[in-house]
Amino acid sequence: MARILILFSSTDGHTKRICERLKQVVERNAHQVTLVSVEDSRQLDLPAFDKIVVGASIRYGKHSALVVDFMNGNSQLLNTRPNAFFSVNIVARKPEKNRPETNPYMQKFLRQITWRPGSLAVFAGKLDYPKYTFFDRLMIRFIMWITHGPTDPATVVEFTDWQKVVDFGQHVSEM
Repeated sequence: MARILILFSSTDGHTKRICERLKQVVERNAHQVTLVSVEDSRQLDLPAFDKIVVGASIRYGKHSALVVDFMNGNSQLLNTRPNAFFSVNIVARKPEKNRPETNPYMQKFLRQITWRPGSLAVFAGKLDYPKYTFFDRLMIRFIMWITHGPTDPATVVEFTDWQKVVDFGQHVSEM
């Protein structure tokens, strides 16, 4: 049994949902999982974990600065044990952009951090216009219009391939 830390940074809660599903899969494989937001990670004893997984969402083309700071501040420790990183973004709804090597946000992010994750994944997120603030709804609709996505302000679409999440959870269990 391994002690596995899953850290998340979630703008609207969907990345946290993905992490909760990963936790279920990993726990089914007899591992102990701690699920914590990156914001609360300073209180953790990171060396106490056997494996570390970080999941982060995108908003306006960027991952949270807290995620970048966490990774750059802990890259030496992260590299001493099995680890993984995944990104959640709406552009991953497109088949040609749903893999780490083809996702522009993942590639951009990897250039910003000193840590080199052992495993990578990209998951398509959720579009939830009614939940967004007026400004976010306006900006995201504009981005969707440019990228030929849904623009109806009443739209709620979950693009996540949950089997892909389960498969990644299995991979985390085995790494």
